Amino acid sequence: MKMPLPMRRWEDQIPAPQRRRMRKGMYILPSLFTAANIGAGYYALSQTMMATREEFWHFDHAALAIGVAVVADGLDGRIARMTNTTSDFGREFDSLADVITFGVAPALLAFMWGFSLLPDRGFPAVHDKMVQLGLIATFIFLVAGASRLARFNIQLNPQPSNPGRPGRKYFVGLPIPAGAGVVSATVHLVKGSPILWPQLAPIWLAVLIVVSFLMVSTWRFYSFKDLNLRSRHPFQIFILICAFFGLLVAFHHYMLFIIAVTYACSGIFTRLSYGFHKKPPNPDPAPGYNEAPEHR
Repeated sequence: MKMPLPMRRWEDQIPAPQRRRMRKGMYILPSLFTAANIGAGYYALSQTMMATREEFWHFDHAALAIGVAVVADGLDGRIARMTNTTSDFGREFDSLADVITFGVAPALLAFMWGFSLLPDRGFPAVHDKMVQLGLIATFIFLVAGASRLARFNIQLNPQPSNPGRPGRKYFVGLPIPAGAGVVSATVHLVKGSPILWPQLAPIWLAVLIVVSFLMVSTWRFYSFKDLNLRSRHPFQIFILICAFFGLLVAFHHYMLFIIAVTYACSGIFTRLSYGFHKKPPNPDPAPGYNEAPEHR
């Protein structure tokens, strides 16, 4: 008997009739958003390479391009589901785009902004070592992001090591767009001004390592997929949403940084909370404990 092929991570969310209707090919509308994702990533790469100490605003332009790509990445999949234009081509195209835009582009931005322009301050050997460590850290970031995408593509209904509320959907590990968002939001916070104090370079190195670890971890991150904007909500929710977007427009340098860092730290907080509240397993009873006495 012919056994069915196992479903990948995106197929288990599609109803069976729709899976049967799926055909190999290319749908223009969602692919345009994926192409915009790649375009933003390529623009971010070009701006990063053009940046210097005097023209550091190119770093800010690169960070903003990655932020635009995060929005485009969220829209392509949603539009494909809404218009029933899901395809194998679209899935693979989206994954390859994410490697470029949320892997290569932020890794290069993190290195050029945080390490390549550091002054030696009379200690060239220490400076060279820090630049080498920066290359290693950004390479780890890139590999962790690509590994996160590969795991996301092949896992079947992944479950986090610290399960959350039943009925809610979670990402296992920090999504790669969120990891890229931490890098771009940090650069945007200082308007692209690069790190010129050698004392700050180790902190940036630690941030990259922590984000890389979160991407390959099995900790849970809320996916917001159970939010239903089409259902009825209290009027106060609408006011709060409007106020949030108003703050985002007026104070985008600070708000984007707060959002990116808060979401990345949410996985750490939930993991620590789960560890503190997890009940220890009941110890096995000692041999002979509670056993009925033997009758002779």
